[in-house]
Amino acid sequence: MKEKILLVDGYNMIAFWQSTKQAFRQGKLDEARSILLNKLSNYASFEEMEIICVFDAQYVPGLRQRYDQYNVTVIFTEEEETADSYIERMSAELNTSRLTVSVATSDLNEQWVVFSQGALRVSARELEKRVSAVKKEVDSFVDQVELYTPRLNPWTKGNYEALQDLMKDL
Repeated sequence: MKEKILLVDGYNMIAFWQSTKQAFRQGKLDEARSILLNKLSNYASFEEMEIICVFDAQYVPGLRQRYDQYNVTVIFTEEEETADSYIERMSAELNTSRLTVSVATSDLNEQWVVFSQGALRVSARELEKRVSAVKKEVDSFVDQVELYTPRLNPWTKGNYEALQDLMKDL
C-alpha cells in the first residue's frame, strides 16, 4: 500500500477554517497555528499519514526552520521563499510510485501546478470537513468505549459483605 503524504499550506488553511479564521483576522497567529496543528495532528494519527504543514516566511522572518510538533512536520520557509513555491517543489520531489502526495490549499494557481505534477489537491473547506468528520468518528468511538476503574481487590461487594457476616458470626 502506498504511503500518504499531505502538504498543507498553513496560512491558507488558517484563513479559511472556521475554527482559526477569527484568530487570524485578529493577528493572533500563534493561537491560530496551534489550533490548526492540533487538529492536523489528530487527523494524521487517525488517517495514518504524514502531514507537512508549510508556513510563509512573510509572517515569520528569518531562516528556514523545521521542527516536529503535534505529530506534524512544520516548515517555516526562508524569508524570500513562499509556501506555494516550497509546496510545489516538494510535491514534485515526493511524487513517486510508493507515495501518494496530496496538497491542501484553496489557491487555484497552486492547485493547478501540483495537479499537473501528479499530486492530488484538497481545498481548505474539504480538508476542514475531513478533519471534522474524523473528530466526530473518534468522539463517538470514545463514547462507546466503556471506561471503568478496575477494582483494587479481588473481592466483589457481595463477597465482602458475606465475609463480614461470617466474621460477625465468629
